Amino acid sequence: MINTARWAFHYLLATCAALFAGMTFSKLPIAQSFPITLFGLAGSQTVYLIAEAVGLVILCLVSARLVHTMPDDGRGHLFLKRMTMPITTLFIVIAVDKTLRVLGLSLIDSFGTARYTITYVAALTLSGLWITTTWLVNFGALHRFFATPLRTTRRAASSTGTDELAQEADEERDEDTSPRRSSTPTDSPLTLGRYKILKELGRGAMGVVYLGKDPTIHRFVAIKTMRLDTADDPEKFHEVKARFFREAESTGRLSHLNIVTIFDAGEEEDLGYIAMELLEGATLKDWSRKPKLLPIERVISIVATVAEAMDYAHQQGVVHRDIKPANIMLTKEQVIKIMDFGIAKMATSTKTQTNIVMGTPTYMSPEQIAGKKVDGRSDIFSLAVVLFELLTGRPPFMADNVSALLFAIAQTPHPSLKAIRPDVPPTVRTVLDRALEKDPALRHRRASEFAIELRACLKELAA
Repeated sequence: MINTARWAFHYLLATCAALFAGMTFSKLPIAQSFPITLFGLAGSQTVYLIAEAVGLVILCLVSARLVHTMPDDGRGHLFLKRMTMPITTLFIVIAVDKTLRVLGLSLIDSFGTARYTITYVAALTLSGLWITTTWLVNFGALHRFFATPLRTTRRAASSTGTDELAQEADEERDEDTSPRRSSTPTDSPLTLGRYKILKELGRGAMGVVYLGKDPTIHRFVAIKTMRLDTADDPEKFHEVKARFFREAESTGRLSHLNIVTIFDAGEEEDLGYIAMELLEGATLKDWSRKPKLLPIERVISIVATVAEAMDYAHQQGVVHRDIKPANIMLTKEQVIKIMDFGIAKMATSTKTQTNIVMGTPTYMSPEQIAGKKVDGRSDIFSLAVVLFELLTGRPPFMADNVSALLFAIAQTPHPSLKAIRPDVPPTVRTVLDRALEKDPALRHRRASEFAIELRACLKELAA
């Protein structure tokens, strides 16, 4: 609430500056003798024009900053974020018209009074339609903001005991008849830890992914689940659970712009869950096939960013183990995010070796296939496979069955990038060849080295 009030205050000040700065400053005594004149205006009129121009610039800057910094929480902030630009446009149209009419600039006469009026009315109409459309499209977010039950707020602020909180949660579930509840599959849990489950987002090899809500701070999260009681040996159950939370803890310590943030991890009836940052966007899988391949420069920039984020994680002792296009997202704000850091290892702790291989072998490193201990160089190999695929529209290693595919990754040299994509510069091919070496000792020692070489390729392409 404090941030929202601050944003609203700044925006109100900027709007007042855009609408009233000219009128205010032009009436000051010093404005009558202002030495600079523009467009044949008097001193006070020049002050009016300059003040209005500065006010409009301030309004545009404040609006742009508000849209860029306001969190997209799927609720009230989302509504305000998307309403800012159409409302700002309306204020700009009104301020410009007011300035022109007050100053009596010859622009209106030269343009034609009738045509100017038509243009002004059209601009007002289009701005109004933009505001109305945005309001209707995002009204659900505003409704969710005001429809938040008061009981949730009381729970966050009160110091009631555990039994009272449990009883209150039961009452809330009984009373909740909203559409979100009905969209949740019947076999889905109603809550996981302190998170209320709103609906299922998808299913993967690891488990089910839910849209959840933290009622304490009203934050929406993605919750990934995994069964902890599916170990081959029942005696290993406690070891599996301990490893799950150990991996979640180490991954949760990662704090990087390009790595999805993990907020929490817990267990509910042998179901492990991880609450993480909720993202909007598309994974690189969407751009890994023709004709939707990205430009070479864009691909290299993305992969270099991923390599830099991986190097940060590796320095914290966390290896991803499952780098692939589906685990790299490009958000709506064009920010690269690596997902599922450390989760691959958590999943393997409850599955047999056969099941591990049947996961996503296309991006595995030779040492992973051999069952050897892996380090950051394994992630480098996997990212090189992603780079090859984003450049060519196909992975470097392909086969009719899993066994043949694993053999190709471990023993067969990757195909020539020049033969498949001749327009890729030789320097890029050299960097990729090194990252795809079968022997980890021949690859880049750190992901940062991979990133540096890719950035150098970008500079060469831009030259």
